[in-house]
Amino acid sequence: MALAKIVVALGGNALQKKGSPATAEAQLAVVRETVEYLAEMSKMDYELAIVHGNGPQVGSIVLASETAKDVVPPMPFDVCGAMSQGYIGYHIQQALRFALQKRSRDIPVVSIVTQVVVDKDDPAFKNPTKPIGAFYSEEEAAKIAEEKGYDVKEDAGRGWRRVVASPAPKRIVEFSCLKELWDTTIVVAAGGGGIPVIEKPDGSLEGVAAVIDKDLAAARLAEDIEADILMILTEVEKVYLNFNKPDQVELNKISVAEAEKYIVEGHFAPGSMLPKIQASVNFVKNNPGKKAIITSLNKSMEALEGKTGTIIS
Repeated sequence: MALAKIVVALGGNALQKKGSPATAEAQLAVVRETVEYLAEMSKMDYELAIVHGNGPQVGSIVLASETAKDVVPPMPFDVCGAMSQGYIGYHIQQALRFALQKRSRDIPVVSIVTQVVVDKDDPAFKNPTKPIGAFYSEEEAAKIAEEKGYDVKEDAGRGWRRVVASPAPKRIVEFSCLKELWDTTIVVAAGGGGIPVIEKPDGSLEGVAAVIDKDLAAARLAEDIEADILMILTEVEKVYLNFNKPDQVELNKISVAEAEKYIVEGHFAPGSMLPKIQASVNFVKNNPGKKAIITSLNKSMEALEGKTGTIIS
């Protein structure tokens, strides 16, 4: 009997380290460290599904495609998202399989190229907020915006980045496949939040240029699979009010009502901590008795034991 069903959302620091080269080799090295924590969860008899981000990766794929436009046709944004799911999922599959083998865990790991339905009239398409790709100075960002017509915004004090629409996830198209695999397999799904698609009147699907927030997609998946815990892993051990200010306050255990109050008060940065709190609230609010945990990767096991992290219940 499993201790609990967990959907784990991996942040960017679980795939790339600050200051390291944005190469496949460097990413794989980081992923090999990351999956040690996931393998430990499996060893403790937690059942897992994994969702990962793709902001830097899909940005690099788009940039490479556009740079080579005079040699090969550039790929649409949704196709670039699918490509990022493939290679990140491949790295996680390979590394996690080995980490499980070292612990005598004979559990398959598989990635599903996942489409997620969004509303074509979602207001997010008129107000792009999701950062992707590299960080730039304000001057570099202004030049890129002028040359390529991109929307650019300052990202939580870390620099300027391109931003795209971030519509809300409505339905995971391949959910039935994931549900079928759940009891026997660790599934990597909804990578990068899933490939955003809209449903056309004839029932067909069409990809759109957007990035669904991976934390909101993870909450959607956690609710659909009836998980016990939504675990969002990021760079900080806990969520804070007045982050990086002299009056910074750590949040340990908070209710949905408290989280919603802090959202209204503007404590959390859009495109950074805000979607993590929103995802947690969505999951817990719709699933009484369940909980969401926000913490850092290296504190994940302690957070599951209730010793650290921010727990929303």
